Amino acid sequence: MKIIHEHGYSEDECKQYRAVVYSNTVQSIMAIIKAMANLKINYEDTARADDAHQLFSLSSAAEEQGSLPDELAKVIQRLWDDGGVQSCFTRAREYQLNDSAAYYLNDLERIGKPDYTPTQQDVLRTRVKTTGIVETHFTFKDLHFKM
Repeated sequence: MKIIHEHGYSEDECKQYRAVVYSNTVQSIMAIIKAMANLKINYEDTARADDAHQLFSLSSAAEEQGSLPDELAKVIQRLWDDGGVQSCFTRAREYQLNDSAAYYLNDLERIGKPDYTPTQQDVLRTRVKTTGIVETHFTFKDLHFKM
């Protein structure tokens, strides 16, 4: 509603979503890697198994800081480029995966840049557990709405 009726998010509001985009990206690749074990899918390149271990060790510190260090971004990119990971991704209906996973993982080069600011589309695709009620106000055809 905010994007349609209120001219979208300001640049500052978009920047506040950076940590959420990073978290969604990391959580998505981790879900795929975990599913590979359950679905008994192997990496196309056996070196990716080391990357998977590195992913799990680097991710917790990165999520606490709300950042995506270059080293972690490179690990995620190598994993995402692996044929076994792609094979597991095509079976996403067999496990729980954010619908935005491919969107973020396919755009990792842009998201991983140090000066990254989320776009309106990036913000729209974020997934955050809701723990409260958020109200937004907008006007449409001279009617004021509170939603």
